[in-house]
Amino acid sequence: MDQSAAVWLVLLVALVAANAPFFSERVFFLGPRLSPKGLGWRLAELALMALLSVGLGFVLEARAGQRHPQGWEFYAAGLCLFLTLAFPGFVWRYLRRQRHA
Repeated sequence: MDQSAAVWLVLLVALVAANAPFFSERVFFLGPRLSPKGLGWRLAELALMALLSVGLGFVLEARAGQRHPQGWEFYAAGLCLFLTLAFPGFVWRYLRRQRHA
């Protein structure tokens, strides 16, 4: 896999992972179903998905060559990007107008 494909793969996985907590009512996707699942659970799942996405990026970077050490700026920018990618799921879950049946 070339570097361009690896970058797009990480971005696609991050997009799906950032929105996944807002579309599932199960705790960490395997646990019991909570109705409604609280914002705290969703934020915990979001943090776990962010760590998994960063881990995938590290694995792909190490596979392509030598991993470069990162400073706090990298992680701050990555967190902001991940939260930006999670915005559509947040809007769908909390800000859309509920229709009454």
